[in-house]
Amino acid sequence: MSRYRLQPTPAQEQALLEHCGHARFVWNLAVEQHQHWKPGRKSAPGFAEQCRQLTEARAEFDWLRAGSIIVQQQALKDFAQAMANFFNGTHRRPTWRKAGRGEGFRIVAVKPADVRRLSRNVGEVKVPKVGWVRFRWSRAVPEGVKSYRITRDRAGRWHVAFAAAPAPIGAPGTGESVGVDRGVAVSAALSTGELLSVPGLRETEAVRLARLQRKLARAQRGSNRRAKVKAAIAKLKAREADRRKDWIEKTSTRLASQFDVIAVEDLNIPAMTRSAKGTMDAPGRSVRAKAGLNRGILAAGWGRLVERLEHKAPGRIVKINPRFTSQRCSACGTVDRQARESQMRFRCRSCGYAGNADVNAARNIRMAAAGHAVDARGGDRVAGPVNREPQPVLLPA
Repeated sequence: MSRYRLQPTPAQEQALLEHCGHARFVWNLAVEQHQHWKPGRKSAPGFAEQCRQLTEARAEFDWLRAGSIIVQQQALKDFAQAMANFFNGTHRRPTWRKAGRGEGFRIVAVKPADVRRLSRNVGEVKVPKVGWVRFRWSRAVPEGVKSYRITRDRAGRWHVAFAAAPAPIGAPGTGESVGVDRGVAVSAALSTGELLSVPGLRETEAVRLARLQRKLARAQRGSNRRAKVKAAIAKLKAREADRRKDWIEKTSTRLASQFDVIAVEDLNIPAMTRSAKGTMDAPGRSVRAKAGLNRGILAAGWGRLVERLEHKAPGRIVKINPRFTSQRCSACGTVDRQARESQMRFRCRSCGYAGNADVNAARNIRMAAAGHAVDARGGDRVAGPVNREPQPVLLPA
């Protein structure tokens, strides 16, 4: 997707908000129809039947007929795809959409003349029922675009994203491989010894965010003051998300261009970030600590980094079992829980190897992907284990 910053006029922004409202209304109607289904009942209407019902509704209601049929039909198309993803087990069940969250709509059947360049940094896109809307021409628009999506984030920024599948990055052909260990303190540790971290909010921005959150807690619900505070918080959150996305794009591009094989752990991130609050009958433990860990995992962009690597380097991403990667010594292969002295320090009690714990795990990931992982009790998989227990040695202080 090639996303650009949209710059609508106040009148155009109102028209775009109406399109978003129509798309949200149609989506929520589709959700309501599918929620009425129960085992034994007739199946919920599909995309073709919902389009027929939409035609009837547009003939009856003037406010719905005033909107774009393309926007409304594509909202049903998006819902049909969301349900297909749910039944395939790749996504959660689609739920209600709320005003101000995830606002957007899609336009299809785009012609080459619907996108044009006005100057070096300004372009225009033709939106049905709205007209020509300007956007920042930050880079060339992909050729042969057939559809685009317009979105509005919580910070009030509008974007247009042209659907275009970029060509994958070719392998350098050097035969080099790299292991990537994802963490919270260090977002990505490479087997080469490099430590990478997602740039978050600066110290002054973090202080301001905490102050705004305290102010939000004291504001009365529904007041103008609360709305202003929420908008200010949304701008800081959007700035943090933009930095994270930019870091992921640059890091994934560099890894795909520099290495032939990229090894990562096969992590179940949705299960790892699940809430620990439990139920009324069985309340969870350390709920606050687990919530902080969940926020740290999501802020590090674990899932998005691997997703973009798979897009840019298809067929060159190897996912390995994460078992014992942080407890195994990358030098001798001995597995010892006590070898990890701290979050950042690893010291093997068998061979005396010492180094960064995340880099040690990344090297284990790379060796496992290359087929040279060692057995849990030491030794190479091909040669067989040497059947020995970790032998503590006297290490210099």
